[in-house]
Amino acid sequence: MKYLSKNWRAFALCMLAALALTTGCQNKQAEQADQTAATDTTAAEENLTDNAVVRAIMARRSVRKYKADPVPKEMLDVILRCGINAPNAKNEQHWEVRVTESKTFIDGITKVFVESAKGDEQMQKMVEAPDFRNMFRNAPTVIFVAGKADEKSSPIDCGLLGENIMLAAQSMGLGTCCLGSAAGFMKSTPAAAEYLKQLAFSDGYELLYAIAIGYPDESPEAKPRDESKIRYIE
Repeated sequence: MKYLSKNWRAFALCMLAALALTTGCQNKQAEQADQTAATDTTAAEENLTDNAVVRAIMARRSVRKYKADPVPKEMLDVILRCGINAPNAKNEQHWEVRVTESKTFIDGITKVFVESAKGDEQMQKMVEAPDFRNMFRNAPTVIFVAGKADEKSSPIDCGLLGENIMLAAQSMGLGTCCLGSAAGFMKSTPAAAEYLKQLAFSDGYELLYAIAIGYPDESPEAKPRDESKIRYIE
């Protein structure tokens, strides 16, 4: 009986050791599987993000300093065609786009802006900056976008058009900045009325925003984005 008891204890110890070894191996295998899954997920995400469209979206910044170099018309033509190929309600295309590189126009409306800045702390700070050249963040080219005032979908459509323009510009090494305040100034300032008239939008269309576009003279860092705003509903 003592012999059997000793053998039983030895057998039990062997079983416990084997169980511990097996559990350890399983845990290690599980850890390796988790690491492999994480690596595979990272690789999959890298594959998904490694394309020109995603790179342009993630690299786009609002540029507020520009070089004086003009944007080649060939580039502008492609960028603007990208704009009007944006999705829109019923393909009714309730937008109008005007583009200017005219120093006469840009300097003229900027002069009105400078005169109106008196007494406005924020505007005054902008025009007194040492490198200030024009009210469109010194961009050599400005795109104006108008929507049809009586069409509810028009502001959405025009927003999609503007995003296409900015992403196309980004893909070509250009910078952009969407300027709602510039449009607001032109619509609300009597002295700017003649410049708004020069844009010659059709009756029933209202200027919504401007886009400064040109070769960037700065490289802004990305602003943080709140991913908690995204939720999956199950």
